Amino acid sequence: MIYREAGQYKVSYQADEAIFPIAQDRVVMLALLAVAFFVVPLVASEYVYRAVLIPTVILALAAIGLNVLMGYCGQVSLGSGAFMGVGAYAAYNLAIRLPFLNPFVCILLSGFFAAAVGIAFGIPSLRIKGFYLAVATLAAQFFGDWAFLRIKWLTNNTPSGSVNAPPLQIFGYDLSSPTANYLVALAFTCVLGLGVKNIVRGHVGRQWMAIRDMDIAAEIIGVRPMYAKLTAFAVSSFLIGVSGALWAFVYLGSWEPAAFDINRSFELMFMVIIGGLGSILGSVLGAIFIVLLPIFLNQALPPLGALFGWHISTATVSHSESMIFGALIVFFLVVEPHGLARLWSVAKEKLRLWPFPH
Repeated sequence: MIYREAGQYKVSYQADEAIFPIAQDRVVMLALLAVAFFVVPLVASEYVYRAVLIPTVILALAAIGLNVLMGYCGQVSLGSGAFMGVGAYAAYNLAIRLPFLNPFVCILLSGFFAAAVGIAFGIPSLRIKGFYLAVATLAAQFFGDWAFLRIKWLTNNTPSGSVNAPPLQIFGYDLSSPTANYLVALAFTCVLGLGVKNIVRGHVGRQWMAIRDMDIAAEIIGVRPMYAKLTAFAVSSFLIGVSGALWAFVYLGSWEPAAFDINRSFELMFMVIIGGLGSILGSVLGAIFIVLLPIFLNQALPPLGALFGWHISTATVSHSESMIFGALIVFFLVVEPHGLARLWSVAKEKLRLWPFPH
């Protein structure tokens, strides 16, 4: 009886169209944010920061960006890793060639470079879709891999191709500690995630969803396919580019072109599929799941094998991750195409009706 809309009257359009119209949802969200910003920094260890929290937060932002394109606009993309790389190398070059710019400004500006590249590779979406569009965006991934490795100007002519991010500072304060890195990534993800949530609830988001559901009918009623698709590519690439810059500056510190290869693109796509297409919450849940599952398997499989007298090697654990990932993707596509976000929505609906029969 604790999760009800009864008695919660809306007296304005703004209240009725709020992101969290139910008071309990607002309380829970504020509590989660308070825990994330104030409690976690007091109790988390460096291992938890580096292995769990920081990659989860940054990849959640990248998954939100990909979900804008795939979940809300229905445009398949396999070039997310390249767009992350564009953001990382753009931020790096801005920082070393314009040293008067603050690293945080470089991170934000890198998103616009990624958006420009995303628009360029999104132009084929005006004529093709589905599998053919996936192949076209895959070309962006291959081109990115080649450019990051062969164009020496992008890496400031370093012989090895490995580059180092400048230290994060603001107003003279050093932000290189794991706690500061986590808070920086969390702040970027929360602010940009809130912005995306408002965009998809507005007229631009409705145009994206109209194109996704039936592009011909959307064009008949006045939706411009070129505007809708290219804005989706721009917003998606901007978010992915910012996440790539955060991945490089906040998480890695130094990186090589292989950090943004096609495996990163597939990883983000798995997050969106498992978390739920067309859901901001699903992107976050998918990122949490993909980051935590390998850690759980690494910790659980060897002791489990020891109970049966089996020696499970590190290679076996790695192969198990791939098999379980594949099985879960098939499971969600067949059983629950809307992913973890849909399961959470169903649970909330059951809670609203409890204890009455469903």
